Amino acid sequence: MNSTQPGQERQGFWSRPSVRRAARFAVVAVIALVFIFENTATTTVRLLVPEVSMPLWGALLIAWVLGLLAGTVSFRRRR
Repeated sequence: MNSTQPGQERQGFWSRPSVRRAARFAVVAVIALVFIFENTATTTVRLLVPEVSMPLWGALLIAWVLGLLAGTVSFRRRR
């Protein structure tokens, strides 16, 4: 049984906007994660008052996750 109406074409998988958006996000996320985990040097990070020595990938990963959370909150507010 065909679920499309007469005169309507089925959209291909890659022609759907949500699939293209998710694919672009996945590509950018993979590139960002490769960049983050390639930076393995130890660095000093200042958190308002205390200074913490940690691997650079840890600081970058924390910043990336906080950016994702901020983007998610702002995207949901616009709707």
